[in-house]
Amino acid sequence: MAAPPGEYFSVGSQVSCRTCQEQRLQGEVVAFDYQSKMLALKCPSSSGKPNHADILLINLQYVSEVEIINDRTETPPPLASLNVSKLASKARTEKEEKLSQAYAISAGVSLEGQQLFQTIHKTIKDCKWQEKNIIVMEEVVITPPYQVENCKGKEGSALSHVRKIVEKHFRDVESQKTLQRSQAQQPQKEAALSS
Repeated sequence: MAAPPGEYFSVGSQVSCRTCQEQRLQGEVVAFDYQSKMLALKCPSSSGKPNHADILLINLQYVSEVEIINDRTETPPPLASLNVSKLASKARTEKEEKLSQAYAISAGVSLEGQQLFQTIHKTIKDCKWQEKNIIVMEEVVITPPYQVENCKGKEGSALSHVRKIVEKHFRDVESQKTLQRSQAQQPQKEAALSS
């Protein structure tokens, strides 16, 4: 079904919209679906980071005014090609990670154990669960309660490296708790001083 004149937005055009809440949105059209009346706009990043952009999905049924600032009539540049095998590999990896997390939860692993696993996994991808134990590089086993002294394996660089990661993880957790406690106590101190 062809869109009536004036109700279609070309990719690359600059448009400005006023929402039913009187919010003004302006950006470059990256997609438009006539049937659902959905418009995708690329706008400057709200974070202020260069080379970043916000993509806004706008339901035109909730827009009171649309103005085309600069209509692009030439054919838009071709879309970048996708590396399908890379995307499939990434999806497979993420699925495996989610399954690993689900396994840990169903096995009754403590929150501390799950957090430690995530910390180790950021540095060493070769880690997995074996019941409630964390297996790292098939060489190091970390048993509950997942402290440095619970790291077992053949003495060497792998064991030493894993112990350092575990040690740093618990140091970071403790400093985070200390920071949270001091932030929680700050309003109490201010209230005591003001009374």
